[in-house]
Amino acid sequence: MDPRSEVLLRQADLFQGSLLLAGLPADDLLGTLKAARGWCWHAGDQAALNARFSERSHFGVEAPEQPFEAAVLFLPKSRDLANYLLNALASRLAGRELYLVGEKRGGIEGAAKQLHAFGKPRKLDSARHCQLWQVTVEHPPVAQPLESLAERFELPLASGPLQIVSLPGVFSHGRLDRGTDLLLEHLDNLPVGRVLDFGCGAGVLGAALKRSYPQSQVTLLDVDAFAVAASRLTLAANGLQAEVICGDGIDAAPRDLDVILSNPPFHTGVHTNYQASENLLKKSAEHLRKGGEMRLVANSFLRYQPLIEGALGNCQVRAEGNGFRIYQATRG
Repeated sequence: MDPRSEVLLRQADLFQGSLLLAGLPADDLLGTLKAARGWCWHAGDQAALNARFSERSHFGVEAPEQPFEAAVLFLPKSRDLANYLLNALASRLAGRELYLVGEKRGGIEGAAKQLHAFGKPRKLDSARHCQLWQVTVEHPPVAQPLESLAERFELPLASGPLQIVSLPGVFSHGRLDRGTDLLLEHLDNLPVGRVLDFGCGAGVLGAALKRSYPQSQVTLLDVDAFAVAASRLTLAANGLQAEVICGDGIDAAPRDLDVILSNPPFHTGVHTNYQASENLLKKSAEHLRKGGEMRLVANSFLRYQPLIEGALGNCQVRAEGNGFRIYQATRG
């Protein structure tokens, strides 16, 4: 059981009614709180919850339409995303209870100050290196449309300026990260055909690929529903057409690909998690056609080259700079 869920269950009497659990972990919490429902935006967690608690977890970037009498937000890593989610929940809870739970290392004490906008918060519990806060929503806000919180910026590419639309919670929100910047400089001489942008974030690489290789069929894939929504906005802002998929890792990707391009993630919330990236490297041969190429950027300290060589039989460092390396390999 996730330690945040354990803290909730220490106060289980508070959570017996119609409750929405926003950003809940994929543990047994729904099995214990029988009247609760979930709201999830992580495709892997949603699949696990659906397998165990069918029809009890809503997936997407907006709160479910069904009414709820109280809500718990599991604090996300992003402060911008927390603002959006707290606003969305509080706008539906006039005179009722909103709870916030999170790890101390995740900044729960600072985040609890955000509850002052709705009423007078109080700390209910502190255990398992987590805290649980409660506020009665005396000042319900007007719900903010998600797109109104988008950050927009422009990339000067050789093919012309590319408009990027980023949403709260998306990797490198509102700016171009150094790894992707390096990879954008090395998109030349890629095979034309079926191309995957793995871990697409706001769609920077996928949009740049489609701009540079308009005849290619580009698929953008991310585990996070907010990233998928941002990628669709980025494509639309540039008049580009591509497939966008929300799925849990490389297993959700098409096969028989000509190119896999990625700035792969290695964090889940505040925790380091290499599983998605390592699965991508180990299973790349299953998704690439013969002669297909994988090109990715990663922090120089990550030992990805042996994994790529193990999967594809070859790997070279194409470029290096600012603490990042670009790896290139071809399926023989």
